[in-house]
Amino acid sequence: MTTPAGTHQPVPDLGRIGLWTATLDFMPVSRLREVVAELDELGYGALWWGETVGREAFTQAMLVLGAAPRIAAATGIANVWARDAMAANAAARTVHDAYPGRFLTGLGVSHGPLVEGLRPGGRTYEKPLAHMRGYLDAMDSALYLAAAADTPRPARVLAALGPRMLDLARERAEGAHTYLVTPEHTAEARAALGADRLLAVEQAVVLGTDRETVLRRGREHLKLYMGLPNYRNNWLRLGLTEDDFAAGGSERLVDRLVVSGDETAVRAGVEAQLAAGADHVCVQVLGESMGEVPTDDWRSLAGALLD
Repeated sequence: MTTPAGTHQPVPDLGRIGLWTATLDFMPVSRLREVVAELDELGYGALWWGETVGREAFTQAMLVLGAAPRIAAATGIANVWARDAMAANAAARTVHDAYPGRFLTGLGVSHGPLVEGLRPGGRTYEKPLAHMRGYLDAMDSALYLAAAADTPRPARVLAALGPRMLDLARERAEGAHTYLVTPEHTAEARAALGADRLLAVEQAVVLGTDRETVLRRGREHLKLYMGLPNYRNNWLRLGLTEDDFAAGGSERLVDRLVVSGDETAVRAGVEAQLAAGADHVCVQVLGESMGEVPTDDWRSLAGALLD
């Protein structure tokens, strides 16, 4: 089955506001189903999650979509080092076929320390742009006999920060998923993608006005990412400096990347991303730990963000 490289597909309706969360990996499946059902009832458009050391991304998509009748699911991202391209193509098509119009495949090259340091098998992280291009080629030419040969591939977005990956997202996907970025970056990404591509932007949030809590949660969240060159390089392009990465992260770093305050302030931060060019903002509420389920904050923000 071959899909022409320049072909673009309809994108699921994600709404303007979704949630990005790592907490699904820390709860049993029974609890996951309860949480997803409530988020669906609250009106969030889509639910996003990553893939590092938790559940397999496409399997989790089936769990999420089976738990509620409306909310969309999006992998943010499915790691291209976790499975070969033929398996990724089959997985994406299977989920799409089971839940048409509700699933978006997000693909990403991840980061060297996470690939070489965590994944068994001696993988070497090199030439991420070329690897992604070849991966997409292999997905688009992979055999998949569970559907007719002319069945269009499902919609996809690429995790993209720098200009070359954004260009690839414009050329070979329906758009891009950006993470830990400012509205300034969102404006640049929109210009790179053009008006007709999806731009789904993650926005980290601390709901609360206590400055100590904001900085503690923000720094704890950013601790991992400050050690990953892809993020550091992007932040340097946005005007931050090496000094901002010292001593657990500067206040300026936290304030540039994490929206904080009451519901009105969070709404203003989300609207800034939308005004800069985002089509969809997936809000990531930061708690005291990665496994904390911020149910009360999700409920409070639903009232503020989901008109």
